[in-house]
Amino acid sequence: MFDMRPYNRRHAMEKYDPFRDMQNFEKEFFDFPFLSFEDGMLSEFKTDIIDNGNEYVLEADLPGFDKNDIKLDVDNNVLTIRAQRHSEHEEKDKKGKYVRCERSYGSYCRQFDLSGVDENGIKAKYDKGVLKLTLPKKDKPTDTGRRLEIE
Repeated sequence: MFDMRPYNRRHAMEKYDPFRDMQNFEKEFFDFPFLSFEDGMLSEFKTDIIDNGNEYVLEADLPGFDKNDIKLDVDNNVLTIRAQRHSEHEEKDKKGKYVRCERSYGSYCRQFDLSGVDENGIKAKYDKGVLKLTLPKKDKPTDTGRRLEIE
């Protein structure tokens, strides 16, 4: 069981990308995490996961999002949090009136392993730019082990 560690589908043997090292260097050198793209999505949002004994509490920073633009899906013991930020201005206004436009728009996505969580008891709340999920732990199975006798 992995408890509440982020779920990552990447494998150790990825296809070779000669530009990956340069992109990583550029990302670290300029330190603009909101401009990095992975699989067509903007960089991940930050989360905290707290173990309260009988439950996990996951808090994700999603400032500036409308509650309706955040989607939570559970499938095969994987929690997927998706958030979509839409541009609030038209392209013609951007060219004529904006002096500087740095806010990013697009899709954000994170996945988490739920193998130790009771999926039916999950509760979610979004307030002041923070998504808070309460994830109750599954009851630990009783030890059904026994010793076998050899004939």
